[in-house]
Amino acid sequence: MDGKVKEKQKQHQQKHSGPKADRKKLKKHGGPTEEDARKRNPKAFAVQSAVRMAKTFHRSQDIKTKKHHIPLVDRTPLEPPPIVIIVVGPPKVGKSTLIRCLIKNFTRQKLGDICGPVTIVSGKKRRLTFMECNNDINTMIDLAKVADLVLMLIDASFGFEMETFEFLNICQVHGFPRIMGVLTHLDSFKNNKVLRKTKKNLKHRFWTEVYQGAKLFYLSGMVYGEYQLQEVKNLGRFIAVMKFRPLVWQTSHPYVLVDRMEDLTDPESVRTDPKCDRTVSLYGYLRGTHLKNKGQVHIPGVGDFQVADVNFLPDPCALPEAQKKRALNEKERLLYAPMAGVGGVVYDKDAVYIDLPASHVNQQQEEMRPSTELVQSLIDTHATLDAKMAASKVSLFSGSATLEAEDIGDQSGETEEGLQAECVWDPNTQRKRRKVVFNTEDEEDVSGSSDDDEDDEEVDEDGEEEEEEEDDGEKNLSTFLKSARAKCDETKNTGADAPPVKRPKLEERKAESAEVPAFADSEDDLEVSEEEESGDDEEEEEAGRAGDSGHCSEEDEEECEVESGEDDAAADTTMKEEIAKEEEEEEEEEEEEEGGLKWKEGLQQKASEAFLRQQQAGPNLRKRVYGSVVEVDDSEDEEQELGGLFRVSRPQNSKKFQANGVDSSRFSPDASHDWALEEMLNSIRDCFVTGKWDESQDAATLLKEDEEMYGDFEDLETGEVHKDQPGQKDSQNTENDNADDDEEETVVVKLDDGEVLKNKRLEKKQRLKERFDSEYDDGDATYFDDLKEEMQKQAALNRAEFQDVDDETRVQYEGFRPGMYVRLEIPSLPCEFVTNFDPHYPIILGGLGSSEGNVGYLQMRLKKHRWYHRILKTRDPLILSLGWRRFQTMPLYHIEDHNGRHRLLKYTPQHMHCGASIWGPVTPQGTGFLAVQTVAGVKANFRIAATGVVLDLAKSVTIVKKLKLIGYPEKIFKNTSFIKGMFNTVLEVAKFEGASVRTVSGVRGQIKKALSTPAGSYRATFEDRLLMSDVVFLRSWFPVTIPQLYNPVTSLLLPVGQKDSWTGMRTLGQLKHDLGIRNKPNEDSLYKPVVRAQRHFNRLQIPKELQKALPFKSKPKQLQARGKTPRDLQRPSVIREPHEKKVAALLHALSTVHNYKKKKAHTAQHAKHKQFLQEKGKQEEAKLQRQKEARKKLYRAMGQADRKNQRSSLKGAPQDD
Repeated sequence: MDGKVKEKQKQHQQKHSGPKADRKKLKKHGGPTEEDARKRNPKAFAVQSAVRMAKTFHRSQDIKTKKHHIPLVDRTPLEPPPIVIIVVGPPKVGKSTLIRCLIKNFTRQKLGDICGPVTIVSGKKRRLTFMECNNDINTMIDLAKVADLVLMLIDASFGFEMETFEFLNICQVHGFPRIMGVLTHLDSFKNNKVLRKTKKNLKHRFWTEVYQGAKLFYLSGMVYGEYQLQEVKNLGRFIAVMKFRPLVWQTSHPYVLVDRMEDLTDPESVRTDPKCDRTVSLYGYLRGTHLKNKGQVHIPGVGDFQVADVNFLPDPCALPEAQKKRALNEKERLLYAPMAGVGGVVYDKDAVYIDLPASHVNQQQEEMRPSTELVQSLIDTHATLDAKMAASKVSLFSGSATLEAEDIGDQSGETEEGLQAECVWDPNTQRKRRKVVFNTEDEEDVSGSSDDDEDDEEVDEDGEEEEEEEDDGEKNLSTFLKSARAKCDETKNTGADAPPVKRPKLEERKAESAEVPAFADSEDDLEVSEEEESGDDEEEEEAGRAGDSGHCSEEDEEECEVESGEDDAAADTTMKEEIAKEEEEEEEEEEEEEGGLKWKEGLQQKASEAFLRQQQAGPNLRKRVYGSVVEVDDSEDEEQELGGLFRVSRPQNSKKFQANGVDSSRFSPDASHDWALEEMLNSIRDCFVTGKWDESQDAATLLKEDEEMYGDFEDLETGEVHKDQPGQKDSQNTENDNADDDEEETVVVKLDDGEVLKNKRLEKKQRLKERFDSEYDDGDATYFDDLKEEMQKQAALNRAEFQDVDDETRVQYEGFRPGMYVRLEIPSLPCEFVTNFDPHYPIILGGLGSSEGNVGYLQMRLKKHRWYHRILKTRDPLILSLGWRRFQTMPLYHIEDHNGRHRLLKYTPQHMHCGASIWGPVTPQGTGFLAVQTVAGVKANFRIAATGVVLDLAKSVTIVKKLKLIGYPEKIFKNTSFIKGMFNTVLEVAKFEGASVRTVSGVRGQIKKALSTPAGSYRATFEDRLLMSDVVFLRSWFPVTIPQLYNPVTSLLLPVGQKDSWTGMRTLGQLKHDLGIRNKPNEDSLYKPVVRAQRHFNRLQIPKELQKALPFKSKPKQLQARGKTPRDLQRPSVIREPHEKKVAALLHALSTVHNYKKKKAHTAQHAKHKQFLQEKGKQEEAKLQRQKEARKKLYRAMGQADRKNQRSSLKGAPQDD
C-alpha cells in the first residue's frame, strides 16, 4: 500500500517580504519607482567617477566571461537515454540505502538488493539509471567514464576516506561529470556546535577538490532504516532538474551500460567442452554517439571484440507518450532492473520470457479454481480496493451532497524521519578504514576558500510552481461535449463507480525551448530551472511547493534573491510564450482525438440532449437568491372549459410559466435549429459586428469616424492620455481597402469570448517578447553568442535530417542512435565471462573508432601524483586507464633537453612533468589517462600513481641513454697520446672519429684516427700533455628500445569474490621481495671511512736574489736554536727558617679568615640591598597608583566641567542679573 498512499501536498506560500515582494507591491499600487526618480533627478544618477565605473564594468565582464564554456553541438536525440547516476563511497556509508530511498521517492516501489543498473522513469522527459560503485578501483575507473552524475557519499562522523579522493582524481582525468556530495551519519553528533563545525570543514574541503560552491546535501538521520522523506525528496528534486554538459570522450564514442546478459551458446557445445568460447547477447541503452553494426567494441575487464549483430528492441522503460499532463500516474512510474530480478517479463528479439515462481508451475489445474464463490469473485476483481475506495461516494445526511475522495484531503501523511592516509580500526563496522589526514597547508588553503561564491548551481526557489488563477476556458468542441456528457451522467447516476474527473490545471512554467542547446553560458545555467521540467515528476511538484527543508548546503541560504527587473520581464515573457504554446498543442491534440473511436460518433445530438436534460434539472436560481419561489397550485387553475370536456390552455397566464419566465437559467427551447444550413446562419448574421451592414452602419466605418472625430482622449480615472497614432491609421486604412476588395471572398468567423481572450493574451505576449528582444538583442551580440547560435543551427539541422524516416531505414544510414535500447551479439567471449558473472560489477561496451583497435607506440606527458608516496621507476610495469581500456605496460620516462634530445630518466622527477613512451592501444590525442601500480586489494595509502595526457601516436621521439666509454693512455707524446681500452675494433673507432673526449682532470681532446695495433686503440690530441695516471672518457648517447608490453586487465574473468585481486607483471622490487633475493652490492659503490695520511711538505726554498729584494721583516732569519741555560745562570731556590715558616703560616691563616669575613659581609650587604630595592619598587608602584587616581579624579572633574559648559552653550548664553 506504500505506493498508493499519497502524501498531503503543501500549498505554495506567497512571499510577503523581501525585495521581490516589495517590487511587486510597488508595481501593484503604482508607487514611485527608480525610473521615476531617475527622470525627476537625473544628476543624482549620473556617473560620479569614470574610473570606478570602468573598473566595475571590467570586473562584471570578467566574472561573466569566466562563466562561459566552449559551445558544443547538441547531439542528444529527442528521446535521450537514461541519465547514469553513480553512487560512490567507502563501504558501510549508506550507498544502497540512498538508492533504495531515491527509487521509492520516484516510483513508489521498494527494491531489495541493488544488483546492476536500475532504470526508472522519473518524469515526463527524463529517465534515471542508478548504479552502485563498490570499493574496487577497477569499478571506480570504469563507472567514472560513463557517469553523468556522481553522488559522493561521505561519512560525516568519520571524515573523508581515501576512496573519495581517489574517485575525484579519476573523474578529473576522464572528463569531470557533475558531482554532488551527500553527508551521512549526521545523527551520531550529539552536540550541535560540533555538527556545524564538521559540516563547514567538510564542505570547504569538498569545495577545494570539486569547485567553489559545489552542491553538498546533508542526510541528518534515519527513520525505520530509511533516510528522512523530505531530505530524499529535496535530493530527488535536484537530480530531476539537473542539466548536464556533454563530455568530449562520451560524445565522441558510443557506449552501452549493460543491464542484461544472455548466453546464446549451443548447449551441446557447452556440454562437450565447458571451456569453449561463448556467444553472448548484451542489452542496454545506447549512449554517446551513433553505433555502426559489425563494429569493434572493448569490454573493460575482458578485452576487444567484434560485434556480430546489433538490433534495437522496444524500450523496456519507455517515457510516457502523453506529454501534456502535470505528473506521472502509477502505471508510468516504471522500474527496470533485470539483474535485480524486478519485472518478470523480458522481451527478446524473437521471444518473450515470463518468469514464473516454482509454486505456480507445480500447482494442479483443479487447485487453481477455488470452489468458494467469495474467493472466485475476489480473483475475478479487476480493480483494486483503493481504486474502488477512491471512486466511491458517501452521503452523510439524506439529501445532502455526496462526498468524494477528492473532497477530503489525505490526513494520514507519512512522517519519516598534502594528503596522507591513516589506517583506523572502526569498532562499529569491524573493519579498517583509510582515514584522510590533511596537512596544515591544506587546512590553510581550505580556510581561505570563500563562502559566498556565486557560481553555485542552485534551483531557483522563487521559481516554484504556481497555478494560474484563470481557468483555460478556451476548450474546443470535443472538450465541451465531454464535460457536458459527464455532467449529464453525473446527474443521472449519482452512485456511479467511475472515478471523479480531474480538471487539468494550467501551470506557469519558464521557457523551455524545443531545441535545448547542450551548452550553458555559465555554471548557473547548467541546472534546469524547476519550472522547465515542472511536469517531470509529481515529486518535483511537491518539493516545489514544500520549498527547501533546510537540509542543503549553506550556500543555498546565502543566495541573494535580488533580481533585476529586466530578468523578471524576460522570465515572464518566455514563460507566457510557453503557456501559449502549450495551449495550442493541447487544442491540436484534442482535435486529433476526434473521430478516433466509435463512441465519439453522433456527439452533437448526444450533447444537445444532455444539455437540455441538464437545463431542465438545473438549479433554481430564484430560490437560491431570494429564498422563496412562487408555488404553482394545480388545483387553482382557472382555465376555461368547453362543454365540460375540453379546456382552453393559456400557458402565458400560468403561474409556473410566469415564475420561470424571468428566471433565465430555466428555459425550454422550442426546436433545435440546424446551424449547418446557410439560411440559418444568414438569419443571425446581422447580429454580429462582422456581419454585412449598410455602409453608414458598418462597424469599421463608425470606428474610423470616431477616431477622426475623437483622436486623442484622456482616461479620467487613471489620468492616462491616449494619443492617436498616424501609423496605425494608415495601416487600418490599408486593411479596410483590402477588406473592401475581398468582400466577395469574406468568410464569416464566429468568435466566442474564449477565443478573443486567448488572442489578446497572445498579442500581449508577442509585444512583451518584442520589447524584451529590442532591449537585449539590439546590437549587443558577441562572438560567443554568434558561436552559440551557429551550434544551435547545427543541432537543428542534425535533428531535422532524418526526422521523418522510420527507424529501420534510419539505422541503415546513420547507425543506431543514442537512446535506443539495443541488443549486441558478441561471439568468442571467454567462458569465464559467463561462468564468473557477477551483477554487482558493471559491464560496459565501449565503441572503438576506426584506428583505436590497433596497438602502437604512444607519446605521453606524465606527472607523478603529488599524493603518491613513491617515485616511479623506468621499465617498472604500470597499469594505465586510457580511453575505455585498462592495461598494463612498461613506460620509459624521458625529458627533453634544450637541444631537442630526449634523455632517458631512471625515475620520474618530483613536482614536474616528464615524457613517457609506451606500447599500447592507439588513442586520440588529448585523451587523459591515469596510472596505478596495482589494482589488487585495498592499500592504506593513495593508489593513483600518476596522471597525464596523450601527445602523439607515432614513434616520432627517439629516446637516448647516456653512455660513458673509458680508456687509458698507452703512449704519451707532447700533446698527442695513444689511447687504449675504449673500443674493441677499428670499425667502432671509425664511427667515433672527430668525437670529443675528456680526462677526469678536465683536459679536453679529440679522437683523430684508429691505430692498427692493438685493436680498438686510437690516436687523440689534447689541450695539454697527459699523465699516465689520467683516465680518458667519452660521453655518448645511444637509442633505447621501448618494451612492447600490452597486457589488458581481465578483472571480470576472475571468480566471484576475487575480482579485485587481479595481478599482472610484478616490478623488479616486488620480485626480489617475494623471492627473497638480495643483490650483492658493488664494492666500489659502498661507503668506506676516509683515511687521510699526514702529509709532510718540503721547506720553502727562497732564491738568494729574492731574499736580497725582500724587506728585513720578510727576510728569513738565521736564528740559532737556544741551548740549555748554564747552571750558574739558574735562579737558586729559597729555603725558609722555622720562624719564617711560622710567620708565613700565621699570615696565611689571617688572610683566609679576613677573606671569609669579607665575603660574608658582602653577601649580607647584597641581600640587604636587594630587600631595599624591593621595598623601593613597592613604594614606586604605590606612588604611581596614587598619581593615576589623582589624574583620573582631575580628568573626571575637567570632563564634567566641559560637559556643563557644552550644555549651557546649547541652552544659550546665561542672562546677566
